Amino acid sequence: MRTLVLTLAACLTTASVAAAQDAGAVGACTKPDSIEFRGNTRLGAGILREDAGLATGQALNYRSLARAIKAVYATGQFDDVRVVCEAAADGKSTLVFLVKERPMLVDVDVTGPDKVSPGDVRDQVDMLVGRPIDPAQVAHTIVKIDSLYETKGYAFAQVRAETTFVDSSSARILFKVDEGRRTAVSGIRVEGNKALGAKAIVGAMETKPEGFFFWHKGELDDQKLAGDITERIPGLYGDHGFIDMQVVRDTTILDRSAGKALVDVKVNEGPQYHVGDFSVEGARQFSSQDIQKMYPFQPHSKTLMQAVKGMLHVGVEPDQTIFNRSAWQDATSKVQDAYANQGYIYAQVNPIVERSFGADSVPTVNLRWDIQEGTPAIINRVNIVGNDITDETCIRRQLVVVPGDVFNKDLLVQSYQNIANLGFFETPLPEPQVNPSDAQGDVDITFQVKEKRTGNVNFGASVGQGTGLGGFIGFDQPNLFGMCKKGSVQWQKGQYINDFTASYTDPAIRESRYSGSITGYHSQSRFTIQNIGQSTTTGGQIQFGMPVFGSRYTRFYVNYGGESVRYGSDGLVGTIGQCTDAHGHATSCFRSTVGMTLDRDTRIGMPFPTAGVHQSIDAQFNGGPLGGSASYTRFTGEMKAYTTLGQIGGSAMGSAPMFVVAGLTTRWGALFGDPGPFFVSQSFAMGGVQYGEPLRGYDEFSITPQGYNPATSQYSAQRASFGNAFFSSTAELGLRLNSQVYLDAFYDAGNVYARPADFNPTRLFRGVGVGAAVVTPLGPLGIDLGYGLDRVDALGRKAPQWKVHFKFGQFY
Repeated sequence: MRTLVLTLAACLTTASVAAAQDAGAVGACTKPDSIEFRGNTRLGAGILREDAGLATGQALNYRSLARAIKAVYATGQFDDVRVVCEAAADGKSTLVFLVKERPMLVDVDVTGPDKVSPGDVRDQVDMLVGRPIDPAQVAHTIVKIDSLYETKGYAFAQVRAETTFVDSSSARILFKVDEGRRTAVSGIRVEGNKALGAKAIVGAMETKPEGFFFWHKGELDDQKLAGDITERIPGLYGDHGFIDMQVVRDTTILDRSAGKALVDVKVNEGPQYHVGDFSVEGARQFSSQDIQKMYPFQPHSKTLMQAVKGMLHVGVEPDQTIFNRSAWQDATSKVQDAYANQGYIYAQVNPIVERSFGADSVPTVNLRWDIQEGTPAIINRVNIVGNDITDETCIRRQLVVVPGDVFNKDLLVQSYQNIANLGFFETPLPEPQVNPSDAQGDVDITFQVKEKRTGNVNFGASVGQGTGLGGFIGFDQPNLFGMCKKGSVQWQKGQYINDFTASYTDPAIRESRYSGSITGYHSQSRFTIQNIGQSTTTGGQIQFGMPVFGSRYTRFYVNYGGESVRYGSDGLVGTIGQCTDAHGHATSCFRSTVGMTLDRDTRIGMPFPTAGVHQSIDAQFNGGPLGGSASYTRFTGEMKAYTTLGQIGGSAMGSAPMFVVAGLTTRWGALFGDPGPFFVSQSFAMGGVQYGEPLRGYDEFSITPQGYNPATSQYSAQRASFGNAFFSSTAELGLRLNSQVYLDAFYDAGNVYARPADFNPTRLFRGVGVGAAVVTPLGPLGIDLGYGLDRVDALGRKAPQWKVHFKFGQFY
């Protein structure tokens, strides 16, 4: 293919020289009496004469004729230009340009692409129909198609251009592609390496040899290979102290018969540099001790990520005496961020690496940060654009950067995440713009959002054997009136179900920092899980919230709720019977409750958090002076903590990387007094995920105060299945693919106790497994596969077993 291109170029050069030589041989036309053009039909002689720059009677020489021929060629209309001199009998001479016009292009097409997208191949053809055919442009198009195939891994593809003449002045061009076999990398040979093994070097490359499995295709991509040679291999060596390393040779040896390629790489490692002296110049905002904490080459405590890797025996503890280029660059970025968090966004942190020789002639690098701090930037204005529906005040409540404050990068990122967590806008949000507002270096911040549909109306109907005809209708709007107020109405009707729920929440009553919500419900349901039975509940709750000590993340709630319950005559609830009033008449059981909740939530990346903590303590006081059919006090607490162990993908705001996340959840509860007829909803049951406290790997109600009940799947739930205290804990290692998909491996432990005084953290039932969760338009869905480690059979013998759990609308 390249031979064809060179031949075309050589032909063009030869034609020009030959024409010039002919012109130089015409001595009779040193001063021609006339100049003519023959063979031209599209351009007139006057235009060509002007392009040539010649005039009659003008003295000509070799150079002027060469320039004229070149100018005529430059019109792009001719394949050949020759000059002859015609002398008449009267002694007058005529300089004649004999031209051969290029055919006009009437059609161009591509045939042959199959493994590479035909559209991508056609995009390489930039020849215009209705223009003269330029051989150089044809050659250039062949090169472009050839380069495309090389980047796609088809180094043996061949491209040729076929010209078909429609008539004497027009033609079609067809680019024929013979794709050949995909070039596969049969192997990578590394020479010159002593300190690092070939396996480590190949592991750092994106170019990989083909392997046994189908995903080990070993594709040859010139761009990836160039990145390996110029970035990834030097980067690997730089992280091991070989900062002078060079790739002195990279050759791709092609075997055309087999369609294989051998990549041959030779390196010159150079010396390995150790860390020498360290100094900081120009730092006034931070003390030497503060800067020293960010210096990477010193003994320090392990991070959580390093501790986890150590437990899993992943990787080798780096030698802090050897220079690591990536660690040095990361530390420089941390210093830059530290200044940005103090408002010094114009500070420049210049990393200086000076090579020298230490004791015993050991190659050493002395490191220094030269810092130019400048002045801190003050936030002048904070703008919000694109909110066509959502009120600006609603969005500004999420901001922790305000005009007049010193710029802080962490607070900017936090504000960005808070706006995204509202769920009212398309994600990922564009990165906020930080622009200078004046000559003093103050800045304006602009958050740009794009509204998305938030509310939904859903309805439907169902029919089933034994259940009859049913239906549902609902409305949910988390951004009511564009003011971040939440409203929902849901109604579901069927043979065993008649549920109605309405709620309204205002996160900022009258634009204050006080929140409020009100909920009313009427529910008639029949739980088939372990034959709990049917109950009818009518009630409501009103709640007010307020910040604690002005904290943005901690709130205190107080609420009052009243609930009337009437139980059916079958199942577990059938054993409760009817409640009676003061006169002994049967009536509905009534529960009157005052509750208080202290809640702190710093999680980010909901609904699958990547960092942060959620802590909550709830107290409910029932009965007594409040009235009702039972008198008891109920306490529950929860703590969830998440940390990012690793990140796959970009770290810039607006990107959507994958996160490796570690999570720890602890839940507990204690009930004092007698819940009476409300034990079904107020006491604690454990097992499964559909009722009560979850414990994966076990059936619902299988964990009881008396121990594990192996017959739970065969018999109904009993009063003895409930306890007045519980404790559970979950450790998980998750992979957050995006904001809609989450995969995890978990370890659960928990138990339920008859009384709070019976709590024993050493008596816990354990389960391990894996799970997946996804957010769908119908709500969150999840599936878990748990292995109950402490399950036993009817004879008390160990009988661990797998259990599949389906979740809807519930995440851990």
